[in-house]
Amino acid sequence: MNESLFNSQRDILISCAPFISPYLKSEIISLGFEIKEEAHTHLIVEGNFRDTIRLNIHLRTANRIYLLIEKFAAPTIDHLYTEIKKIGWEEILPEDGYFSVHSVVEHPEVENTMFLNMKVKDAIADRFQEVIKKRPDSGAEKNRSVIFIFWKDNEAMIYLDTSGEPLTRHGYRKLASKAPLQESLAAALVLSSRWNRESSFINPMCGGGTLAIEAALLAVNKPPGLMRTNYGFMHVKNYDLSVFNDVVKDAEEKIKKNTQVEIIATDRDERALYAARLNAKNAGVEEFIRFIKCDFMTTPVGGNSGVVIFNPPYGERLGAVAKLENTYAEIGDFFKKRCKGYWGYLLTANMDLAKKIGLKAKRKIDFYNGQIKCKFLEFELYEGSRKISKSRNHDPSSVVERNNEEI
Repeated sequence: MNESLFNSQRDILISCAPFISPYLKSEIISLGFEIKEEAHTHLIVEGNFRDTIRLNIHLRTANRIYLLIEKFAAPTIDHLYTEIKKIGWEEILPEDGYFSVHSVVEHPEVENTMFLNMKVKDAIADRFQEVIKKRPDSGAEKNRSVIFIFWKDNEAMIYLDTSGEPLTRHGYRKLASKAPLQESLAAALVLSSRWNRESSFINPMCGGGTLAIEAALLAVNKPPGLMRTNYGFMHVKNYDLSVFNDVVKDAEEKIKKNTQVEIIATDRDERALYAARLNAKNAGVEEFIRFIKCDFMTTPVGGNSGVVIFNPPYGERLGAVAKLENTYAEIGDFFKKRCKGYWGYLLTANMDLAKKIGLKAKRKIDFYNGQIKCKFLEFELYEGSRKISKSRNHDPSSVVERNNEEI
């Protein structure tokens, strides 16, 4: 591998969806990194090529991991071309390989990023032709080497996208139910809750099981990246498989073989449960989740503490809201009658429907489910005279400030 690029300490940019950075930050710190810079949709740490492999394997809420190749002043596109051509691409990309270029641009010379991407591809190809008289193929696919350009005003940053395909997909979901949650969002929801990984985790209306699976992965400390077989970092020149194997071995040695945590996922749709069981099997956590076919109102809630998480329909289709009013009211009844001593959670994009719950929200946490902005509502479900449950030992207010508002 290129000594200067792959062994030196460099900026690593870790991207995420809006509102997820607090949970991603907590994950990154738990891996031993110091945050160098943070923004709404990314964080920056310092590390080397091996560190990007660790981050790709372990992070549950990230989108992509970028390793900085070069940063320079580029007032015009001609300057950008010249500086990119100076980079020793023949030491980074295999000449018989394949690469793609993607970009985010805020510069008056560029109205269409396709034009910029082609200019960057030309600079890389011209460098190869001049130095070794041969060049790799290129295109738009992100399943091999990916170069990412961020050009704003007069400054350009050139990154190696070490993830390739986005990390938001954890690799276990082969069958999807209707409107499935993205895996990284499900992980963020679980991390934002007060679940302490010891008390019960209940997920009625589970659909394809993503929430329960992410909870099980956390309970046994299994990184989501172990289920993927292809990353961008695998396609650099002279890639050393032993480095990846070492990171994987270290991660596998820390996985718990068993857990006593009760994780229950229920749904009345047999097809959804079939998909959920298959996905859990693919994730290697089927034995830790109790799948039950039943209406959500009859979901068993055992013990005296834990979390109950709902992700019901939001009523986006015309005429659907009226039909859902009774469903939301029944969820409120379920919380009040069946879940005393628990923390209740509801992800919704419809606050009018949420009023049917009939409870005061302890917190309202913003998330995006795809392109839909949602609220993740938290309800403290008292047992008797404001009994404090064991699950309060985990207080996510240390990550995100509480917001006591009434719906």
